[in-house]
Amino acid sequence: MQFRDWDDIPEFMQNEAVRKYYDILQKRRFSLVLKRFFDIVLSIFMIIIFIPVFLVISVWIKTDSEGPVFYRQERITQYGKIFRIFKFRTMVINADKIGTLVTAQNDIRITKVGRKIRKIRLDEIPQLFNILTGDMSFVGTRPEVKKYVDVYTDEMKATLLLPAGVTSMASIAYKDEDNVLKAAVDVDEVYRKEILPQKMDWNLDEIRKFSLFHEIKIMLKTVISVFS
Repeated sequence: MQFRDWDDIPEFMQNEAVRKYYDILQKRRFSLVLKRFFDIVLSIFMIIIFIPVFLVISVWIKTDSEGPVFYRQERITQYGKIFRIFKFRTMVINADKIGTLVTAQNDIRITKVGRKIRKIRLDEIPQLFNILTGDMSFVGTRPEVKKYVDVYTDEMKATLLLPAGVTSMASIAYKDEDNVLKAAVDVDEVYRKEILPQKMDWNLDEIRKFSLFHEIKIMLKTVISVFS
């Protein structure tokens, strides 16, 4: 993770709304360095610890349905960079071509194993590799597909000042997002016009509150939220 000088950030982000959040983070550059160091050390440790879990889930997925163990999709992270997110595959092959880019409850594309591992977010474990490479962080705005980033307001673009994250207060608040979407006639429209703006309010507030200690608290809250 590298926090750039203002003149070096992409032109599409250079507006007054983003500048306000940039100035907040500019004063906390040392904390951003610590955040990256923390991400590297913890991701390496967790990858080693979770090796048995990787093996068990991989076999479980392969015996449940046809297709690869991992699902990779292009998402957007810091400064608008496109990267490929790692997740355990929880849906049928080519799910994104036969349905929406967001998932609602009882989505028929979700596999039996996928439903189980999504429930306690085990499908997110492979993102440890995204964290190690610097495309993601443990805490930050969840990475969106380009389709949704393209409709960001000027202020929403401030979330791209930092790497995308595995968890956040918005993720905790919307952990049952698929329940909200299950009754929607047009899932994409409801997500874009209602849920995304609300999640972004949370994410922008987290930039204002940014500190490594605050992010560690969010990680602890995530663990509690998942197992509750």
